[in-house]
Amino acid sequence: MAIEVHDVPDEKHFAAVVDGVVAGKAVYIRTPELIVFTHTEVFPAFEGRGVGSALARTGLDQAREWGLPVLPLCPFISGWIGRHREYVDVVYSAPRTTAVD
Repeated sequence: MAIEVHDVPDEKHFAAVVDGVVAGKAVYIRTPELIVFTHTEVFPAFEGRGVGSALARTGLDQAREWGLPVLPLCPFISGWIGRHREYVDVVYSAPRTTAVD
């Protein structure tokens, strides 16, 4: 089973396709400063077949290629990064505050 993942910028998501059928998507918000992954969904017929991992890996690799940090609000993407520590470097780190009391 070959999983193809491609960006669908007009619909703001990465789509996973298996044998010509959309198997899932990773929804994002892209700003000039970062990419926020908000939701990942794998359709029931494709669960447990690596579709979610393919979406996460491709989305994170693309963010790295674009030079944009990732804010993983999506629990799946966040958990996937936690299990694949080689992607921790793409995670957005908020700048330290300069606020004082």
